[in-house]
Parts: sequence; structure tokens; C-alpha cells
Amino acid sequence: MSAIGGRQDDERKLLPEIRDKLAKLAADMEKVQIADYVQLLNSPRKLIWTNLIAGISRGVGIAIGVTVFAAGILYVLQLLGALNLPIIGDFIAELIKIVQAQLEGRRAY
Repeated sequence: MSAIGGRQDDERKLLPEIRDKLAKLAADMEKVQIADYVQLLNSPRKLIWTNLIAGISRGVGIAIGVTVFAAGILYVLQLLGALNLPIIGDFIAELIKIVQAQLEGRRAY
């Protein structure tokens, strides 16, 4: 009989610990907003709309980012061209010759 009583005492000691862990788990799930996510999955139209808006936003963001980056590179190249450095000037001149040759349909070797 004492083995049964000892087991019940152990279980009673574990109850506060289990209660604390359950409360922490509930708080963590609330932080992650699992309920909102499940609700979103249960509404296909809202899910599609949200993903459409997210995709458009990413596309616009990438386009703006590439534009700013390319403008920066072109600005730096323009500054280097204005300095008339011999190595960079020769490189740009060779690049222009290759592009012109390709446009005319001949090889630029």
C-alpha cells in the first residue's frame, strides 16, 4: 500500500511542474500566433490574397533594389571614365569594340 501512496505523492509533486510547462507552452504558442496561422490556412481566399500581395511586394522590392544598385555602379563607372585612367579607358574602349562588332554581325577577335 505504501508503494501506491508513494506514487501518488510523486505525481502530486509533478503537477505544479507540468502546469508551469503547459503555461509556458501556451504562452509560446500565443507568441507564434498559431491560431492566426491555422485560421489563415482554413481560408483559401485569404491565403491566396496574402501570398499575391507578398509576391507583388517582393517583385517591386527586387526591381527597386536592382535599379538602385545598377545606378550606383553606372555612377561609379562614369566617375572612373571622367578620370580618363589609361587602364580602365583601354578596357572600356575594347568592350565598346566588341559590342560594335557583335552588332555588325562579325567576330571581334
